Amino acid sequence: MTWTDLQTDLAQENYVASDDLSVALHLALSLGRPLLLEGAAGVGKTEVARALAANRDAELIRLQCYEGLDAAQAIYEWNYQRQLLTIRAAAEDGETGKSVEARIFSRDFLLERPLLAAITRPTPPVLLIDEIDRADEEFEAYLLEILSDFQVSIPELGTITATSRPIVILTCNGTRDLSDALRRRCLYTYVDYPERGVELAILKARCPAIEDRLADQVIGFVQTLRKEELEKTPGIAETLDFAAALMGLGISDLTSDPRVLQSTLTTLLKTQSDQANITTEVAQRIAGKAA
Repeated sequence: MTWTDLQTDLAQENYVASDDLSVALHLALSLGRPLLLEGAAGVGKTEVARALAANRDAELIRLQCYEGLDAAQAIYEWNYQRQLLTIRAAAEDGETGKSVEARIFSRDFLLERPLLAAITRPTPPVLLIDEIDRADEEFEAYLLEILSDFQVSIPELGTITATSRPIVILTCNGTRDLSDALRRRCLYTYVDYPERGVELAILKARCPAIEDRLADQVIGFVQTLRKEELEKTPGIAETLDFAAALMGLGISDLTSDPRVLQSTLTTLLKTQSDQANITTEVAQRIAGKAA
């Protein structure tokens, strides 16, 4: 399979990937390396994993990162309640010592979290480690063993090695710097807001009923809006919501009704400040450029 074949496969899942992203993903698959996708929120990083999993008919395992995430939530933990019940039952039967300990610290009592689950599946899943920069720096150390050797060390059981190697995609919004050690273990590409032609193709793939003129205006409006000083720049999902709102209201021309256009900006502008700054006059100016 070439990178263009992969690009075509993703398009069948309604994901329009740029050439750079398609090449990076192809190399990651060919070399068996994790792929780190960095870029602003809303540019479609997470959707890459979903589209790839759907195309390959693979399970998508997602680890959503957040501050304070640790091994218990990400890798594994013991089923403490079941262990206590087993210990009580064994004590009533007069069983104690190492036989009980060996039983309660077996795989039957192990709760697999996303990272461990991903390496114990019989067929390779797609492992999405989403927004890795939201997790603490200490958490990256837990990832290094998995991303380097695809194994997990559990003191009570020993080392669990991968049954199959998952396809690993990490996303990062750039809220903090990632460690050099983590970056070295990954291939890397930056995912920017799509160019006009790419975003237009995405819109037509997701909203096939949209008229060509309105589609051109929507993309022109959003791409011009992104150049304004905004607290939260609208992403691709907001573009699709904007188009759906216009179609639902029967709007075929952005300049036809300023009041309706202003009301639909709730799909694009997600803070009070941004909504206050993009007045009706500003929206009309942007729509005029897009027309």
